[in-house]
Amino acid sequence: MTPEKPARKPQYLRIRDFILDGIREHRLLPGTRILPEVELAQQFGVSRMTVNKAVRDLAEAGVLVRHAGDGTYVAERKAESPLLGVSNIADEITSRGHEYRADVHFVRQESASDEVALRLGLKTGAPVFHSLIVHFEGDTPLQIEDRYLNPRWAADYLAQDFHTQTPGAYLMRTCPLSDVEHTVEAVLPEAEEQRLLHIPAGSPCLRVLRRTWSGKHLVSYARLLHPGKNYKLRSQTRVPR
Repeated sequence: MTPEKPARKPQYLRIRDFILDGIREHRLLPGTRILPEVELAQQFGVSRMTVNKAVRDLAEAGVLVRHAGDGTYVAERKAESPLLGVSNIADEITSRGHEYRADVHFVRQESASDEVALRLGLKTGAPVFHSLIVHFEGDTPLQIEDRYLNPRWAADYLAQDFHTQTPGAYLMRTCPLSDVEHTVEAVLPEAEEQRLLHIPAGSPCLRVLRRTWSGKHLVSYARLLHPGKNYKLRSQTRVPR
């Protein structure tokens, strides 16, 4: 019996994989213009329609960006963070092969405002720890972290050096998190936020309001602001069968 020959990969998939390999192997970097469809068609000996399908599929997947009259480019990769969990932003950035750094604007004790007291389940005016940190990916500001903590559950917070560790990493180590509450909203940044994120007025942003518990204890309330053009949030949930 003659063994069956494996099915030949469709031509458009060969072109798609050629482009993906170029991106994975860093021959095609974010912002790089790929070959015009006419040239790809000649290179692979196929119709332009076949090339168009491969390019269209990659554009719909967010891998490529098409600009009418200008060409097709490798999309800038957005930073991505899990929506339903808590991750260390420093680890996210270094895992992408980029340099992480933090600008620590302040870490101090102050009296809780009405809003902060409500969020942390405290009385207005109760002492809270407050930190304001901007997290950078390379030279790009990626997140403003405006965080409040109940000092009872994080007594040595003010003594930490948040240039060398993030507040999230500190909390995961000292009071393991058991529950997380997220609220996500699209906002326009205020003037000071524009300055900290190096973005112009009117730039859309994503704001995550996050409260975290350790066991029965409400530990932290944070306002996390991300420039929308550089960031996205991801969620994956297993559906019961």
